[in-house]
Amino acid sequence: MIVGLTGGIGSGKSTVAQMFRDLGIPVYDSDREAKLLMNGAPEIRQAIILNFGEAAYTASGLNRAYISNLVFKDKKLLQKLNQIVHPAVAKHFSKWVQKQSTAYIIQESALIFENQSEEKYGQIILVTAPLEERIKRVMKRDKVDRGKVEARINNQLPDSEKEKKANFTIINTNLGKTAETVAKIHEILLNKSVKQ
Repeated sequence: MIVGLTGGIGSGKSTVAQMFRDLGIPVYDSDREAKLLMNGAPEIRQAIILNFGEAAYTASGLNRAYISNLVFKDKKLLQKLNQIVHPAVAKHFSKWVQKQSTAYIIQESALIFENQSEEKYGQIILVTAPLEERIKRVMKRDKVDRGKVEARINNQLPDSEKEKKANFTIINTNLGKTAETVAKIHEILLNKSVKQ
């Protein structure tokens, strides 16, 4: 069974993903793999340069600040970037899936609901946290100002919408409680995958 793990920026998806890894569940980090492909796959690099210009890459690789700046202001450019990157990630993911042998696996992806890709998953876990906490986490992590974080949050569906569609919701404000919830969900998912 393929389980989707999603949540808005600053919700703590990576923390939750690590808790599942600690329970022996393989987790595919879509954002990380997308970055690796954008830096490592020549055909993706060419397509990005073609659509975003030479400034899209520096000597050290993908110019993330430059790309982010463009796509967060222009939804059409964001769609273009997704059209270049998503098929490559999907192909890479399906090869990865074939190598796994656990009862279930997790694909961590920030935009499952935004991209209307819910049907790909047997179950979906949503990670949430209060808005103010998310803003503070991202400001601290990415060393960016509040306005930038709010702009990124506004590009994502509100948690209230995602909660209606998710099978499980983890409120990630206290690590101990989050770990307990992860352990409970893990047991449920093991049972579900046995019944499949």
